[in-house]
Amino acid sequence: MINCTCVVQEGQSPDLHQDVLKGTLGEFSERAFGQGADIKWVRVPPGSGFTAGEPSTSSVVSMVSNEPLEAPHRELLLRELVDLWVGQTGCSVDEIVAVLADPAQA
Repeated sequence: MINCTCVVQEGQSPDLHQDVLKGTLGEFSERAFGQGADIKWVRVPPGSGFTAGEPSTSSVVSMVSNEPLEAPHRELLLRELVDLWVGQTGCSVDEIVAVLADPAQA
């Protein structure tokens, strides 16, 4: 399984679309890595997240790949990940931080 953590602002679009996003992220993980995703959903309570002194509307989606990714491949996958998030939530690209980390070295 591919570890995936989604940090979202409670009560905003990504939080309200959790079930759809989990399914879409699972499909992305299968296509990108050949494995399903183990998704952890972290809600930031209202008033606990800020950007530039205003309540935050940003989300973070972080996945750990099952193998090291070359930069061009990582860029393509990140674009796809951001596009699916934006498409499902209606947020802007400025409201999503996407991370595709390489697996930890033993």
